[in-house]
Amino acid sequence: MIWGELEDKLAALDQEQQLRRRRIVDSPCGTRLTVDGPSDTHELLAFCSNDYLGLANDPQIVAALCAGAQRWGAGSGAAHAVSGHLRPHQQLEEALAQFVGLPRALLFSTGFMANLGIVPALVGRGDAVFADRLNHASLIDAALASGAEHKRYAHKDIEALDKLLKLSSAKRKLILTDSVFSMDGDIAPLDKLYALAETHDAWLVIDDAHGFGVLGTHGCGSLSHFNLLASPRIIYMGTLGKAAGVAGAFVAGDATVIEWLQQRSRTAIFTTAHPPAVSCALLKSLELIAAGAARRKHLHALIAQLRQELAPLALQHGWQLTDSQMPIQPLIVGSNRNALELSAVLEAQGIWVPAIRPPTVPQGSARLRICLSAAHSEADVAALITALEKCA
Repeated sequence: MIWGELEDKLAALDQEQQLRRRRIVDSPCGTRLTVDGPSDTHELLAFCSNDYLGLANDPQIVAALCAGAQRWGAGSGAAHAVSGHLRPHQQLEEALAQFVGLPRALLFSTGFMANLGIVPALVGRGDAVFADRLNHASLIDAALASGAEHKRYAHKDIEALDKLLKLSSAKRKLILTDSVFSMDGDIAPLDKLYALAETHDAWLVIDDAHGFGVLGTHGCGSLSHFNLLASPRIIYMGTLGKAAGVAGAFVAGDATVIEWLQQRSRTAIFTTAHPPAVSCALLKSLELIAAGAARRKHLHALIAQLRQELAPLALQHGWQLTDSQMPIQPLIVGSNRNALELSAVLEAQGIWVPAIRPPTVPQGSARLRICLSAAHSEADVAALITALEKCA
């Protein structure tokens, strides 16, 4: 039977401890989640979401979403290029462009769709994409979908990238990188990447999914963090379901570049626009991000607390902390079995930290991916440390 092969492959994934399990959550996004109900519900202290500023269940954003639905209805009814581009969509695009300091922005339904829309619209056969080896899956797929030559350089290795660019005879060149790498939590050297883009006349496409709202002045993102000014060669992608607390994504850049993406990006053209109420919620979210200095200060204090208290424990038990100053704090434990068992023992103590395994991360580097939020307290972090001590 044609599905027999799939059954065998699923069994192999299970044997290798790579089978993913979705958990059912019966409460709004937050630091305390009711999981796997209704017959076996239990509340867990959660360190597993990308709600970095604690905005996903903010009453002001919820109210803006409800008011938007009352005014604009539940759906947009069409693609942006047909009749689905409603006034809130336009207002949000203008607000996003102003917020990140770039001339124009374009909305997408998800960050994955944004990346799949950007790269193939800018490069194709005869061109080359130069990508960090630890880029997100959406960036890898975008490079492959473009048909351009896909060259990968060692993680954050500027010298290796420079050599690749010098040797390339491609007509058009595109440097492709995450700003904050989602599994290690470290930050790309965007200033150096931009200098190479200038030297070699290349595009620089930045996925700021985990930097938007957290990095930079007023949370404006990685461009602000590195003091990079607007340039026609910078294409900036930010997601709106992480620190912004809602959903969707956007691309910002030079007005001509954004117009080209609007005309040629297939994932922008051939999909229904997201509900206008989502844009209403995001307009309120932008206000809260801009005024969120106290949230970011608290978040960075929690990061410092976790790293200070976890470092000696990791050293004692052969675990590894990555060089991350971001809310993503991976604890590398090695084997799939170790990661799954450590996650399970934590859950037995009422704490949810997911185990991340290959192929999401390299073989032998299975880990707990601890994600902090401004909604966490110092006591929450202390409880996690105490539970890890018991696990060890």
